[in-house]
Amino acid sequence: MILVHTGEAVVPAAQATVPVLDHGFLYGDSVYDVVRTAGGVPFLWEPHLARLRRSAAMLYFELPWSDEEISRRLHELLDALSVDDAYVRLVATRGPGPISLLPDGCDQPALYLIGRRLIRYDESLYTDGCRVALVPRLRNDRRALDPSAKTGNYLNNMLGLIEARRAAADDALFLNANGHVTEATTANVWIVEKGAVITPPLPDGLLPGVTRAWLLERCVDLGIAACEESITAARLTAADEVFLTGTIKGVMPVTRIDQASVAAGHPGPVTKRLHAAYRAALAPDSQSH
Repeated sequence: MILVHTGEAVVPAAQATVPVLDHGFLYGDSVYDVVRTAGGVPFLWEPHLARLRRSAAMLYFELPWSDEEISRRLHELLDALSVDDAYVRLVATRGPGPISLLPDGCDQPALYLIGRRLIRYDESLYTDGCRVALVPRLRNDRRALDPSAKTGNYLNNMLGLIEARRAAADDALFLNANGHVTEATTANVWIVEKGAVITPPLPDGLLPGVTRAWLLERCVDLGIAACEESITAARLTAADEVFLTGTIKGVMPVTRIDQASVAAGHPGPVTKRLHAAYRAALAPDSQSH
């Protein structure tokens, strides 16, 4: 069952509507974020909410709802869902307005919270690893549509994923115009070299993942060297280990890039350790209300 908090009430998805003149529908003029719960508690809620506001600010869109109001709606939705592990997507649009690129006439911004029971990835993707393809389609240039804003415009990611699936891969990896690896379609990418963990820097054109930030801090706690450096395609394929991170993915090993195996086709020891650390953070005794 999928439920939606429309701002007025929590209703089944089939009863929720969006005005046809909403600029989010007409022009992709919207921002969103995704949070998951663990044991009924939103995981890393504050950084997700902060990122939603940063994304909106990059679109010259000031969200009119207080943190308290958004949190209230989130908990109303979670109470209605009544599941331990939930997926919630927050979507903010400027609302309906004239059929014009300028949003000046949009004076009724809307916030929709869409929730459902969390659907987990197949466990084999963690025990055996996933396959990724380095697609020829470039990641959006930061000077055009900055990937660090999580917006409703996802054509770049969608087309890349279609191309990856046609190449018999689970996900796509994008390069930027300088030939540096940026990210997957809905996840950040990491490599391991001689026990050190490396992820691309934000200026290379990628989303500042909440799980990415959490993992960089966690590496310090675990005594694992971690840094941000540009990664070429050659460096990627020569890495000892490769993995993806995301709110729903967690820490997912990559064991094949195009036709080449990574880590002899098995998840590596550093990836396994970080995967275990992420799952431990989601355990009920790690959560607080």
